[in-house]
Amino acid sequence: MDTSVKIFSGTGSTYLAEKIAKSFGKTLGALTIQKFSDGEFQPVFQESIRGDYVFLVQSTFAPSDNLMELLMMIDAARRASAGYITAVIPYFGFARQDRKDKPRVAIASKLVANLLTIAGANRVMTMDLHAPQIQGFFDIPVDHLDSSAIFIPYIERLDIKNLIFASPDVGSTNRVREVAKYFEVDMVICDKQRKRANEIAAMTVIGDVSGRNVVLIDDICDTAGTLCKSAAILMERGALSVRAFCTHPVLSGNAYENIANSVLEELVVCDTIPLKHQTDKIKVLPTGDLFAVAIRNTFENKSISSLFIHSNRK
Repeated sequence: MDTSVKIFSGTGSTYLAEKIAKSFGKTLGALTIQKFSDGEFQPVFQESIRGDYVFLVQSTFAPSDNLMELLMMIDAARRASAGYITAVIPYFGFARQDRKDKPRVAIASKLVANLLTIAGANRVMTMDLHAPQIQGFFDIPVDHLDSSAIFIPYIERLDIKNLIFASPDVGSTNRVREVAKYFEVDMVICDKQRKRANEIAAMTVIGDVSGRNVVLIDDICDTAGTLCKSAAILMERGALSVRAFCTHPVLSGNAYENIANSVLEELVVCDTIPLKHQTDKIKVLPTGDLFAVAIRNTFENKSISSLFIHSNRK
Protein backbone atom coordinates (compact mmCIF):
# COMPACT_ATOMS: atom_id res chain seq x y z
CA MET A 1 0.00 0.00 0.00
CA ASP A 2 2.96 2.31 0.59
CA THR A 3 4.64 1.66 -2.75
CA SER A 4 4.02 5.26 -3.82
CA VAL A 5 5.79 6.65 -0.73
CA LYS A 6 9.34 7.82 -1.35
CA ILE A 7 11.65 9.29 1.29
CA PHE A 8 14.61 11.46 0.35
CA SER A 9 17.18 13.29 2.42
CA GLY A 10 19.16 16.48 2.17
CA THR A 11 22.87 16.50 3.00
CA GLY A 12 22.51 17.64 6.60
CA SER A 13 20.03 15.01 7.79
CA THR A 14 21.01 11.83 5.98
CA TYR A 15 21.93 10.14 9.28
CA LEU A 16 18.35 10.65 10.54
CA ALA A 17 16.56 10.09 7.24
CA GLU A 18 18.15 6.64 6.97
CA LYS A 19 16.69 5.72 10.38
CA ILE A 20 13.27 7.07 9.42
CA ALA A 21 13.25 5.18 6.13
CA LYS A 22 14.37 1.94 7.79
CA SER A 23 11.68 2.23 10.45
CA PHE A 24 9.11 2.91 7.75
CA GLY A 25 10.29 -0.12 5.81
CA LYS A 26 11.84 1.65 2.86
CA THR A 27 15.28 2.57 1.60
CA LEU A 28 16.16 6.20 0.97
CA GLY A 29 15.33 7.39 -2.53
CA ALA A 30 18.14 8.19 -4.95
CA LEU A 31 19.03 11.87 -4.85
CA THR A 32 22.35 13.57 -5.48
CA ILE A 33 23.52 17.09 -4.71
CA GLN A 34 25.71 18.28 -7.56
CA LYS A 35 28.36 20.78 -6.45
CA PHE A 36 29.85 23.56 -8.53
CA SER A 37 33.30 25.05 -7.96
CA ASP A 38 31.89 28.37 -6.75
CA GLY A 39 29.88 26.67 -3.99
CA GLU A 40 26.57 26.56 -5.87
CA PHE A 41 24.72 23.25 -5.70
CA GLN A 42 21.83 21.51 -7.46
CA PRO A 43 19.65 18.67 -6.08
CA VAL A 44 18.86 16.00 -8.67
CA PHE A 45 16.35 13.16 -8.21
CA GLN A 46 17.83 10.02 -9.75
CA GLU A 47 14.49 8.19 -10.03
CA SER A 48 10.97 8.98 -11.16
CA ILE A 49 8.70 10.51 -8.51
CA ARG A 50 5.77 11.30 -10.80
CA GLY A 51 2.54 11.04 -8.81
CA ASP A 52 4.32 9.79 -5.68
CA TYR A 53 3.97 10.88 -2.06
CA VAL A 54 7.39 12.42 -1.51
CA PHE A 55 8.82 13.08 1.96
CA LEU A 56 11.91 15.29 2.01
CA VAL A 57 13.89 15.08 5.27
CA GLN A 58 16.10 18.02 6.15
CA SER A 59 16.63 19.97 9.38
CA THR A 60 17.42 23.63 8.77
CA PHE A 61 20.23 24.11 11.27
CA ALA A 62 23.27 26.22 10.35
CA PRO A 63 24.67 26.73 7.79
CA SER A 64 21.80 28.22 5.79
CA ASP A 65 22.77 25.92 2.89
CA ASN A 66 20.58 23.30 4.59
CA LEU A 67 17.51 25.52 4.18
CA MET A 68 18.38 26.44 0.58
CA GLU A 69 18.97 22.79 -0.23
CA LEU A 70 15.54 21.86 1.14
CA LEU A 71 13.84 24.61 -0.86
CA MET A 72 15.54 23.43 -4.04
CA MET A 73 14.59 19.81 -3.33
CA ILE A 74 10.95 20.86 -2.96
CA ASP A 75 11.11 22.85 -6.20
CA ALA A 76 12.72 19.95 -8.04
CA ALA A 77 10.07 17.53 -6.73
CA ARG A 78 7.26 19.84 -7.82
CA ARG A 79 8.76 20.21 -11.30
CA ALA A 80 9.14 16.41 -11.47
CA SER A 81 5.35 16.08 -10.96
CA ALA A 82 5.41 14.59 -7.46
CA GLY A 83 1.86 13.89 -6.32
CA TYR A 84 2.21 15.29 -2.79
CA ILE A 85 5.27 16.87 -1.17
CA THR A 86 5.88 16.89 2.58
CA ALA A 87 8.85 18.74 4.00
CA VAL A 88 9.98 16.78 7.06
CA ILE A 89 11.94 19.31 9.13
CA PRO A 90 12.91 17.72 12.48
CA TYR A 91 14.54 20.99 13.58
CA PHE A 92 12.92 24.12 12.17
CA GLY A 93 15.64 26.77 12.16
CA PHE A 94 15.03 30.53 12.51
CA ALA A 95 12.09 29.70 14.80
CA ARG A 96 13.38 32.01 17.54
CA GLN A 97 12.75 34.95 15.22
CA ASP A 98 8.97 34.67 15.48
CA ARG A 99 8.04 38.29 16.34
CA LYS A 100 9.34 41.85 16.35
CA ASP A 101 10.91 41.96 19.80
CA LYS A 102 12.68 45.19 18.86
CA PRO A 103 12.30 47.74 16.06
CA ARG A 104 13.42 47.08 12.49
CA VAL A 105 14.04 43.32 12.64
CA ALA A 106 12.91 40.49 10.38
CA ILE A 107 10.38 37.84 11.38
CA ALA A 108 12.48 35.08 9.89
CA SER A 109 10.26 32.13 10.84
CA LYS A 110 7.37 33.66 8.87
CA LEU A 111 9.70 34.26 5.92
CA VAL A 112 10.84 30.62 5.99
CA ALA A 113 7.20 29.46 6.14
CA ASN A 114 6.46 31.54 3.05
CA LEU A 115 9.49 30.19 1.21
CA LEU A 116 8.54 26.56 1.89
CA THR A 117 5.01 27.17 0.62
CA ILE A 118 6.11 29.08 -2.47
CA ALA A 119 8.69 26.40 -3.29
CA GLY A 120 5.84 23.89 -3.56
CA ALA A 121 5.51 22.02 -0.25
CA ASN A 122 2.00 20.66 0.36
CA ARG A 123 2.65 19.88 4.01
CA VAL A 124 5.25 20.39 6.74
CA MET A 125 6.16 17.92 9.48
CA THR A 126 8.35 19.15 12.31
CA MET A 127 9.05 18.70 16.02
CA ASP A 128 8.90 21.11 18.97
CA LEU A 129 8.74 24.50 17.33
CA HIS A 130 10.22 27.21 19.52
CA ALA A 131 6.70 28.66 19.75
CA PRO A 132 3.67 26.52 18.76
CA GLN A 133 1.92 29.53 17.23
CA ILE A 134 4.47 29.46 14.39
CA GLN A 135 2.12 26.87 12.87
CA GLY A 136 -0.14 29.84 12.11
CA PHE A 137 2.53 31.28 9.81
CA PHE A 138 1.80 28.49 7.33
CA ASP A 139 -1.07 28.35 4.85
CA ILE A 140 -0.50 24.61 4.45
CA PRO A 141 -1.04 21.80 7.02
CA VAL A 142 1.60 21.42 9.73
CA ASP A 143 2.14 18.21 11.71
CA HIS A 144 3.78 19.41 14.91
CA LEU A 145 5.25 16.40 16.72
CA ASP A 146 6.05 16.56 20.42
CA SER A 147 9.27 15.23 21.98
CA SER A 148 7.35 14.24 25.11
CA ALA A 149 6.55 10.99 23.28
CA ILE A 150 10.29 10.28 23.50
CA PHE A 151 11.24 11.97 26.76
CA ILE A 152 8.40 10.73 28.98
CA PRO A 153 9.15 6.98 28.59
CA TYR A 154 12.83 7.70 29.34
CA ILE A 155 11.93 9.67 32.48
CA GLU A 156 9.60 6.88 33.57
CA ARG A 157 12.42 4.35 33.26
CA LEU A 158 14.63 6.53 35.47
CA ASP A 159 12.03 6.17 38.27
CA ILE A 160 13.14 9.42 39.93
CA LYS A 161 12.02 9.94 43.53
CA ASN A 162 10.89 13.36 44.80
CA LEU A 163 10.55 14.49 41.21
CA ILE A 164 9.82 18.07 40.24
CA PHE A 165 9.97 19.72 36.81
CA ALA A 166 11.46 23.11 36.02
CA SER A 167 11.16 25.55 33.16
CA PRO A 168 14.46 27.32 32.39
CA ASP A 169 12.50 30.41 31.33
CA VAL A 170 8.95 31.73 31.18
CA GLY A 171 8.64 30.83 27.50
CA SER A 172 8.84 27.09 28.19
CA THR A 173 6.22 27.14 30.95
CA ASN A 174 3.37 25.56 28.95
CA ARG A 175 5.63 22.81 27.61
CA VAL A 176 6.84 21.90 31.11
CA ARG A 177 3.37 22.18 32.66
CA GLU A 178 2.01 19.49 30.30
CA VAL A 179 4.71 17.01 31.32
CA ALA A 180 4.36 17.86 35.03
CA LYS A 181 0.61 17.22 34.78
CA TYR A 182 1.28 13.82 33.21
CA PHE A 183 3.48 12.82 36.17
CA GLU A 184 1.15 14.58 38.63
CA VAL A 185 3.99 16.52 40.26
CA ASP A 186 4.82 20.20 40.78
CA MET A 187 6.87 22.54 38.61
CA VAL A 188 8.97 25.65 39.15
CA ILE A 189 10.07 28.45 36.84
CA CYS A 190 13.52 29.97 36.40
CA ASP A 191 12.84 33.58 35.42
CA LYS A 192 15.74 35.08 33.50
CA GLN A 193 16.58 38.58 32.33
CA ARG A 194 18.89 39.04 29.35
CA LYS A 195 21.27 41.85 28.47
CA ARG A 196 21.45 40.56 24.89
CA ALA A 197 21.09 37.27 22.98
CA ASN A 198 22.92 34.33 24.64
CA GLU A 199 23.85 36.47 27.67
CA ILE A 200 21.90 36.28 30.95
CA ALA A 201 21.92 39.28 33.30
CA ALA A 202 19.97 37.79 36.23
CA MET A 203 17.87 34.75 37.15
CA THR A 204 15.46 33.93 39.96
CA VAL A 205 13.57 30.72 40.84
CA ILE A 206 9.81 30.83 41.31
CA GLY A 207 8.93 27.85 43.52
CA ASP A 208 10.55 25.51 46.03
CA VAL A 209 12.98 22.77 44.97
CA SER A 210 14.46 21.91 48.36
CA GLY A 211 14.99 18.15 48.70
CA ARG A 212 13.74 17.48 45.18
CA ASN A 213 15.26 15.93 42.06
CA VAL A 214 14.75 18.45 39.27
CA VAL A 215 14.16 17.82 35.57
CA LEU A 216 14.59 20.87 33.34
CA ILE A 217 12.76 20.82 30.00
CA ASP A 218 13.35 23.10 27.02
CA ASP A 219 13.10 22.96 23.23
CA ILE A 220 16.55 24.28 22.26
CA CYS A 221 19.98 24.09 23.88
CA ASP A 222 22.18 26.65 22.14
CA THR A 223 25.18 27.83 24.19
CA ALA A 224 23.78 25.94 27.23
CA GLY A 225 24.23 29.12 29.28
CA THR A 226 20.60 29.21 30.43
CA LEU A 227 20.51 25.51 31.32
CA CYS A 228 23.78 25.54 33.24
CA LYS A 229 22.93 28.72 35.15
CA SER A 230 19.45 27.34 35.93
CA ALA A 231 20.95 24.09 37.19
CA ALA A 232 23.45 25.93 39.41
CA ILE A 233 20.77 28.13 40.97
CA LEU A 234 18.45 25.16 41.53
CA MET A 235 21.23 23.33 43.37
CA GLU A 236 21.89 26.43 45.45
CA ARG A 237 18.19 26.43 46.36
CA GLY A 238 18.46 22.93 47.82
CA ALA A 239 17.79 20.60 44.87
CA LEU A 240 19.23 17.08 45.26
CA SER A 241 20.03 16.76 41.54
CA VAL A 242 19.33 18.47 38.23
CA ARG A 243 19.14 16.90 34.77
CA ALA A 244 17.96 18.56 31.56
CA PHE A 245 15.93 17.46 28.55
CA CYS A 246 16.23 19.56 25.38
CA THR A 247 14.83 18.53 22.03
CA HIS A 248 17.25 20.25 19.68
CA PRO A 249 21.01 20.18 20.48
CA VAL A 250 22.17 23.31 18.66
CA LEU A 251 25.16 23.41 21.05
CA SER A 252 27.06 26.37 19.63
CA GLY A 253 29.93 28.40 21.04
CA ASN A 254 31.20 27.04 24.37
CA ALA A 255 28.18 24.76 24.87
CA TYR A 256 30.09 21.50 25.27
CA GLU A 257 32.50 23.07 27.74
CA ASN A 258 29.64 24.69 29.66
CA ILE A 259 27.83 21.37 29.97
CA ALA A 260 30.97 19.48 30.99
CA ASN A 261 31.66 21.99 33.78
CA SER A 262 28.05 22.24 34.96
CA VAL A 263 26.27 20.57 37.88
CA LEU A 264 23.92 18.79 35.47
CA GLU A 265 23.64 15.04 35.99
CA GLU A 266 23.03 14.64 32.27
CA LEU A 267 21.66 16.44 29.23
CA VAL A 268 19.20 14.35 27.21
CA VAL A 269 18.55 15.46 23.63
CA CYS A 270 16.98 14.18 20.42
CA ASP A 271 18.83 13.42 17.20
CA THR A 272 17.13 16.21 15.22
CA ILE A 273 20.59 17.82 14.94
CA PRO A 274 23.80 15.74 14.87
CA LEU A 275 26.23 16.23 17.77
CA LYS A 276 29.56 17.79 16.90
CA HIS A 277 31.29 15.95 19.76
CA GLN A 278 30.49 12.81 21.73
CA THR A 279 30.46 13.19 25.51
CA ASP A 280 29.36 11.00 28.41
CA LYS A 281 27.23 13.81 29.84
CA ILE A 282 25.01 14.08 26.76
CA LYS A 283 22.60 11.26 25.88
CA VAL A 284 20.89 11.20 22.48
CA LEU A 285 17.44 9.65 22.05
CA PRO A 286 16.31 8.59 18.54
CA THR A 287 13.34 10.17 16.76
CA GLY A 288 13.33 7.96 13.65
CA ASP A 289 10.52 5.66 14.77
CA LEU A 290 8.27 8.58 15.76
CA PHE A 291 8.72 10.32 12.41
CA ALA A 292 8.21 7.03 10.55
CA VAL A 293 4.85 6.46 12.29
CA ALA A 294 3.83 10.05 11.60
CA ILE A 295 4.74 9.65 7.92
CA ARG A 296 2.75 6.43 7.66
CA ASN A 297 -0.29 7.95 9.39
CA THR A 298 -0.09 11.00 7.13
CA PHE A 299 0.06 8.85 4.02
CA GLU A 300 -2.83 6.66 5.21
CA ASN A 301 -4.89 9.69 6.31
CA LYS A 302 -4.85 8.56 9.93
CA SER A 303 -4.74 10.74 13.01
CA ILE A 304 -1.39 11.49 14.64
CA SER A 305 -2.95 12.59 17.95
CA SER A 306 -2.03 9.20 19.46
CA LEU A 307 1.63 10.25 19.20
CA PHE A 308 1.13 12.97 21.79
CA ILE A 309 1.80 11.00 24.96
CA HIS A 310 1.22 13.82 27.46
CA SER A 311 -2.38 14.08 26.21
CA ASN A 312 -3.02 10.61 27.63
CA ARG A 313 -3.37 11.41 31.33
CA LYS A 314 -2.62 8.78 33.91
